[in-house]
Amino acid sequence: MHQIIYALVEAESEEEALEEATVTFDRLVGAKLDERPVFDYYVTFDDEDAAVAGKARWGDRSVATPVESHEGARLLKRGWDATVAEFERNLEKVRESLDEMTVEELMHDKGFVRHACSNIGSCRGHSLFLYDGHANGIRNRAHLNRVLDSSEPLWIVPADVHY
Repeated sequence: MHQIIYALVEAESEEEALEEATVTFDRLVGAKLDERPVFDYYVTFDDEDAAVAGKARWGDRSVATPVESHEGARLLKRGWDATVAEFERNLEKVRESLDEMTVEELMHDKGFVRHACSNIGSCRGHSLFLYDGHANGIRNRAHLNRVLDSSEPLWIVPADVHY
């Protein structure tokens, strides 16, 4: 499956933002031996060669955008709204399952309720759409506000990830 995620990084230019975001995305795919991958691979929107990801899948997108710009605010809202919607979807699945299923059914994960619980508790992965410059998933508004409170110029960089 493919989805678009966003890295929020401090940088002085689009080029530097893409470099910083690449480090973040590399960590998410386990490019370093000490990193546990949560995605199979990623493609940024400057990649002209990808045949099934990035521009080839989603069309032209910005490579990196200042968060303070209209487009940056729109991308930030898109990423945050997707994170909240996915959290609410998983939470509703858990609530319904707890009301309707027996302990034995829950233990056997009938209906994938344990998977939904895992998604709710995830710090990285397909249930999160925004990441800080350290490849930590932004899971709540307080974390997002801390990232946005940066004294350095902040950029948002999209990537198509596969999981």
